[in-house]
Amino acid sequence: MHSPTDSAPALDAAPAAKAVSKKAVGKKAKTFQLTLTVTGSADGEWHAEIKQGNSYLVRDVAVAAAAVSRAAKELHEELFAPIEALMDEARSQQAARIAALEAELEAARKVLAGLD
Repeated sequence: MHSPTDSAPALDAAPAAKAVSKKAVGKKAKTFQLTLTVTGSADGEWHAEIKQGNSYLVRDVAVAAAAVSRAAKELHEELFAPIEALMDEARSQQAARIAALEAELEAARKVLAGLD
């Protein structure tokens, strides 16, 4: 059995809920603008910084190349493709460096063997 007082709070709450939802819909969400800059070099060193307006929130943080690649892939394919192309170039350069160092090491071993 319901008394008239039991249903009164429900009636009062409904207009309040509608008023709140109308305010929430009409209110524009606050936006934030951050600039993330990721800088890499051919030797595989990557750094990141975050800027908000004219202020740096984070500067010169070392990040792993693999983390940069994963983050770009997660964000969007259009970001991933050019970053992955740079990573491929860096891999090629490092592979060439390894080959040159191995050749130099082999030459040094031959010289050392000739000294015996």
